[in-house]
Amino acid sequence: MEFKVGFNESSGGYWLGNDQLSQLTMTNRYKLRFDLQSRSNPSSWYYAEYSSFIVLPEAFNYELKVAGYSGNAGFDAFGHHNGMMFTTHDRDNDKHPTVNCAIDSGGGFWHNRCYRCGVNAYYGRASVSNFTWEKLPGGWDLQTSRMWLLCK
Repeated sequence: MEFKVGFNESSGGYWLGNDQLSQLTMTNRYKLRFDLQSRSNPSSWYYAEYSSFIVLPEAFNYELKVAGYSGNAGFDAFGHHNGMMFTTHDRDNDKHPTVNCAIDSGGGFWHNRCYRCGVNAYYGRASVSNFTWEKLPGGWDLQTSRMWLLCK
């Protein structure tokens, strides 16, 4: 329910809400931008921008339509999730055959098998961080991530 309506946590976690994301992106044209800070190189910021970003309505499980990558993040990690439905702990819509990726990573997202872009995951698992952007030049593990909607 939190991802549907959105949340604003005192620890800094914020999500606009999938209902609002869908309403905004289905009726207007937006670009999406990620600002990414590597844990191993926190003085450097990276970005990934997508010229097309659409979230389909709940009837389609908030399916993601994203294209047009540019940026210095080194790899189109989010594009790997194009066409995926949103997965949460109680709605397993990912393509992993045995794992609910939202439970495994600790956060709802457009998981594929599970992620190359894990910007909604909780950092701090015992042996692996799921808060990542694959092939980020400053190191895959993230310190900070921000997602921005930009008007075209």
